[in-house]
Amino acid sequence: MACRCENNVPFAGQEQALTGRAIYWNEVLYHMEGEYPRVRARAIPRPCMHCDNPPCVKVCPVGATYRNEEGLVLQRYERCIGCRYCTVACPYTARSFNWYRPEYPESLKQYLNPDVPLRTKGIVEKCTFCVQRIEKAKKKAEAEGRALRDGEVIPACVQACPTGARTFGDLDDPDSRVSQLAESPRAFRLQEELGTRPKVIYLMEGDWDETR
Repeated sequence: MACRCENNVPFAGQEQALTGRAIYWNEVLYHMEGEYPRVRARAIPRPCMHCDNPPCVKVCPVGATYRNEEGLVLQRYERCIGCRYCTVACPYTARSFNWYRPEYPESLKQYLNPDVPLRTKGIVEKCTFCVQRIEKAKKKAEAEGRALRDGEVIPACVQACPTGARTFGDLDDPDSRVSQLAESPRAFRLQEELGTRPKVIYLMEGDWDETR
């Protein structure tokens, strides 16, 4: 919900969700482990992986999806023609398509974020790591004549997580917490054998202090 409210992610509705047209920027996948009665549900959050070698960027015929200088894979909504090549090319199915013009109930319009554009029918959208928050923090740091501090930029999903299961930061900074966690022996990436080089890194369950 924090992701939806921060980024004005539209609700597809029950009927569209039943046809596979639900819109998620930050879906949580579940899988079951063990045999009955010792069964345990595992939750894996799946935002856009913001790959260093993104297949979605290569197939877009109009340059609507691109990778910026910081390594984020972003969308130019005004250029998107809705061909959905990027959706097919993404092995993580991390993109959503607006089949209908999004409608927001009157009771929710006051929660729309003015810093994020509203997307219309025929547009592909996805997680941006709350790029508007990144830009705001960069401008503040620039005005104060300093560099961004580790932990200064917090996406909505990271801020809202009650267990601190998510960490966000600069992977190029060896002193950042996220960079140090990425070097953990428990670290892994989803489907990294595909060569997409995803930036989202997961930690397997263990007894190390990094779990806290």
